[in-house]
Amino acid sequence: MLHLAALQNLTCADDAAVCQWVTDTTGNQTAGTVADWLVGKPLSVLVLLLLGFLVRWLLHRLVDRVVARAEDGVLPDRVSRFSFGKAAQQAQARDAATATRRVQRAQTMGSLLKSIVTGILIAVVGTMVLSEIGVNIAPIIASAGIVGVAVGFGAQSLVKDFFSGIFMIFEDQFGVGDVVDVGEATGTIEAVTLRVTRLRSLDGTVWYVPNGEILRVGNLSQNWSRAVINVGVAYDSDIDRSLEVLREVGADLYADPDFRDLMIEEPEVTGVEGLGADSIDLRLMVKTAPLQNWTIARELRQRIKARFDAEGIEIPFAQRVVWHRNDETRDVAEARAAEERAGSTD
Repeated sequence: MLHLAALQNLTCADDAAVCQWVTDTTGNQTAGTVADWLVGKPLSVLVLLLLGFLVRWLLHRLVDRVVARAEDGVLPDRVSRFSFGKAAQQAQARDAATATRRVQRAQTMGSLLKSIVTGILIAVVGTMVLSEIGVNIAPIIASAGIVGVAVGFGAQSLVKDFFSGIFMIFEDQFGVGDVVDVGEATGTIEAVTLRVTRLRSLDGTVWYVPNGEILRVGNLSQNWSRAVINVGVAYDSDIDRSLEVLREVGADLYADPDFRDLMIEEPEVTGVEGLGADSIDLRLMVKTAPLQNWTIARELRQRIKARFDAEGIEIPFAQRVVWHRNDETRDVAEARAAEERAGSTD
């Protein structure tokens, strides 16, 4: 509370319109100073609070728009054909579960970002209000700077993991149930948090990978997968007939109702892919539903082996020529070598 003696020694500032107006009206400098403090300060605080609420509302709207885009996902829904089989129903159930998880993650991130925005605005507006009412905020700012520097040096990796996790979730790079390759580890995602991603490899090993350490992600099951089969045939095989047999095997599998719903497109034979030391490599590819490429690949290999056996098409294996010498042969070779050495000496 200002003392009366101090108020009497005060004069109106150049920009104190309220103080100047009251002083001119009443002819009392003290009344003008008191009016400026009672009206000007609360009015300034009110303007700061209203401005803070407005900025908070705008930022929350921006977060809501980002969350809405994250709920839709970056990639389109899985490419599929309209079918009514059991596999199609399972695929639809997986798609629905994935969409639900994506929406939940997006909403969770939206709530977290809103809380962060609110906290920052409260700190900034609160500091400005304290400054407006005459509190010295220099120590507060200095303390905040020291704490910020200390936290920045001590939690660099934590902050990196946190922001990496935010972008991974918003961009829908992977989710629970996806099979991914993150460089050092490959496996099925079991959990995704803001700091760490947990995945289980094929042999059962559980990997905990900090999000900030993930430099690249290869998602093997997002949207659709592809089975790639390389088949080697002997050099004396009929290549045209071999390619025709592969096409027939792919068409038969595509027509099989037990596997039709697992495939998005009909298998495609690309042709000769390589000339190896022991075989000519042919390739067969098929686009499948997520995580079904291994099932289709195993079935194709089994059918190709059976069909090649029936057609008499050889799937070659590595061969080596081995020379076998008995004792008599070795003695003859040694005697001949000795004669050659003796002749060269003469």
